[in-house]
Amino acid sequence: MKLSEFSIEIPDELIALHPAEPRDSCRLMVCHTKEKRIEHRSFRDIMEYFDEGDVMILNDTKVFPARLLGRKEKTGANIEVFLLRELNKKAKLWDVLVDPARKIRVGNKLFFGDGDLVAEVVDNTTSRGRTIRFLFDGEDDELHRMIDTLGMTPIPPYIDREVTDQDRDDYQTIYAKHVGAVAAPTAGLHFTRELLKRMELKGVEQVYLTLHTGLGTFQPVEVEDLSKHRMDSEYYEITDKVAQIVNEAKTNRKKVLAVGTTTMRALESSVSASKMLKPQSGWTDRFIYPPYDFSIANAMLTNFHRPKSTLLMMISAFMGYDFMMKCYEEAVKEKYRFYSYGDAMLIL
Repeated sequence: MKLSEFSIEIPDELIALHPAEPRDSCRLMVCHTKEKRIEHRSFRDIMEYFDEGDVMILNDTKVFPARLLGRKEKTGANIEVFLLRELNKKAKLWDVLVDPARKIRVGNKLFFGDGDLVAEVVDNTTSRGRTIRFLFDGEDDELHRMIDTLGMTPIPPYIDREVTDQDRDDYQTIYAKHVGAVAAPTAGLHFTRELLKRMELKGVEQVYLTLHTGLGTFQPVEVEDLSKHRMDSEYYEITDKVAQIVNEAKTNRKKVLAVGTTTMRALESSVSASKMLKPQSGWTDRFIYPPYDFSIANAMLTNFHRPKSTLLMMISAFMGYDFMMKCYEEAVKEKYRFYSYGDAMLIL
């Protein structure tokens, strides 16, 4: 398939600037792939579609406040540093994006807060990418606490407003555990503790894997031929226990729900020769687009994604291109809320 086939017009007024309150009061479009049938429900109705013995797999990565506002040494020019990943704990080296990139060169010192935190640019990696070293004498956990204090929540740029303190809670799943993501696994943002408990009491097993979402997930596709697009790598972990529970559900022909594209990406990066889930940790650059034969999950929960995005392409591969287009046309017509803070889609 071609990039141009994933062009969809999304009116600006449908882009959600804030999440629903409470979280599970958002809308849920239920898409039945076999019958090509659409239902319009509330998110808290999701439990009606699952039974005892079914399994839902969630991504427990935790977003950290990756946006640092600072200034350059000498000139005092304002700069923004977006932390992507820690490269070396001992050396305090980080892979980052900088803005404005043309003003930030190797050797520059960058100051954050009232000079509480200082970094030096040590390498250019891409047009906007840099490697920086924090000039910090304390332990790694002290550095992370400093970043947590000075940093801002990395809400996506299409949420066109100022970041608020409330975003620290809103842009985080209630089950977030392992710090390392610079973007939230947004399909999980709709769950409340009460809803998860009700599903547990119904016998729906909840298991967790970790995939630290990076900006590569949202990297624009710039080639018409999708086979030529390359994804950035993201780190993930799937334990023995999770693989065992998921494989048992598969063997018993139960529903296996992947909560979000990040969860689906991790699952499809850990498939055995017998098409079962295997425990594994490492880095994945898997790019899923049509046609694609999924091996693990037979149901998927996701948000409504941006046109021409890799996330939209994965959804299309899972539910079928024509039905996906029909569902998105319906979502626009029915004024669903789009993107990270928007409504949800359950694909069965």
